[in-house]
Amino acid sequence: MKEQNKIGIITRNPASWCSSQLQLAIIKRGYEPFCFRFPEIKTRVGFLPKFEVRGVDLLEEVLALIVRPIGRCSLEEAIFRMDVLHRLARLGMIVINHPSAIEKCIDKFYALFLLEEKGVPVPRTVVTENADEALKAFYELGQDVVIKPLFGSRGMGITRVSDPEVALRIFRALSFTHQVLYIQEFIPHGNRDIRTFVVGNEVIAAMYRESSGWKTNIAQGARPKPLRPDEELEELSIKVAEILGCEVAGVDILEGPEGYVVLEVNSQPGWRGLQSVTKVRIADKIVEYVISKARS
Repeated sequence: MKEQNKIGIITRNPASWCSSQLQLAIIKRGYEPFCFRFPEIKTRVGFLPKFEVRGVDLLEEVLALIVRPIGRCSLEEAIFRMDVLHRLARLGMIVINHPSAIEKCIDKFYALFLLEEKGVPVPRTVVTENADEALKAFYELGQDVVIKPLFGSRGMGITRVSDPEVALRIFRALSFTHQVLYIQEFIPHGNRDIRTFVVGNEVIAAMYRESSGWKTNIAQGARPKPLRPDEELEELSIKVAEILGCEVAGVDILEGPEGYVVLEVNSQPGWRGLQSVTKVRIADKIVEYVISKARS
């Protein structure tokens, strides 16, 4: 068996900021970063090697694998990519995050009802394929709602609606194109939310994301502000990550009128904005955790 001195990073762009930070952290610890994209993976059934990328046998030469965002893809590609991660994990590869956690977090509805089952405070939400039922939900949720894509991140495709005619037009358009209607009550939050970053069973950093509007994603122009989380916030974030099986997670939380409310969880979070307001070296923490798990 060859020496496992490589740590893999599945990434669309090895030169991206987060992937570059991970590579530097890996090198600092005496390992070799091995970046590749999903389309470069070749997997075999019935003969060896079972997984190969550019001549590298993943199971023989790679100690562990860090998964960055799955990326845009067809349904067939998405299913195959998750199949690949599941097979790697079944064959003993340390995959962070585990594919089951990725699957839960990618699907907002799946993640939300799992959190609700465990008593985590979440927004009132209605999910349906029917435009007329969605309009009923619009009134049920107080005529001020946020419509989100079931899959998606960075605040893309999210719309706030408080006019019933506009709401119905949107619902019908989405239904016509066979999209699921995911409708959430709007929770007043003072144009800011909280992102906590969990590694293992620890909140290693946190920030406020403040905006001039109701959308609070950094990708949509929000500004990161430092935050020292209180005990309640830390315990909530760790609980949420554990419920979804995430070993690395970005947890998005609102401070609503009745306390903390968990919006969603990112199993492949970026951290460039967060890194700008914390002294903790986030990439180092991730890589240290991955190596310790792989070597344990």
